Amino acid sequence: MRPQYEFGDAVRVVRNVRNDGTYPGESTGTLLIRRGSTGFVRDVGTFLQDQIIYTVHFLDSDRVVGCREEELQSVDAPWTPSRFEFRDKVATTRPLGIQGRVLVRQGEVGEVIRVLRDSPDEVAYHVHFPNRNTLVVPESALTEVEAATDTAEASPHRPAPSPTP
Repeated sequence: MRPQYEFGDAVRVVRNVRNDGTYPGESTGTLLIRRGSTGFVRDVGTFLQDQIIYTVHFLDSDRVVGCREEELQSVDAPWTPSRFEFRDKVATTRPLGIQGRVLVRQGEVGEVIRVLRDSPDEVAYHVHFPNRNTLVVPESALTEVEAATDTAEASPHRPAPSPTP
């Protein structure tokens, strides 16, 4: 088991890093580092003798966090940024449908289940809408929930977003 990164290497975190209960001063589940953030390896160690753990200093947030090797990539590796992440609440900017049948009205709120960065045209998402199947939705068809609420209130001809459960 040889480490892929060494002291001083610039790395990018490819998943959101949340507190698993080992980061002092933050509640379990708190978002520590957002996917796409970059930092520098400060130390390399192991956990349970079978996982390499890197101590990474993320300068933008001035946090030092332990990351598993599969959570990191070289800062020089290709990266496609996305507007939304897992568990984000989003609203549709237009009706969504399949074969001419509208399944989700404009302004309805859903939850991002997965980010699809390898779509050919743009980033897409698996979005779950309450009481319906999960749909693959392009980033251009989504907006932040707050923006959708403001737009719906400004235009009486658009349906208001569904309440968030």
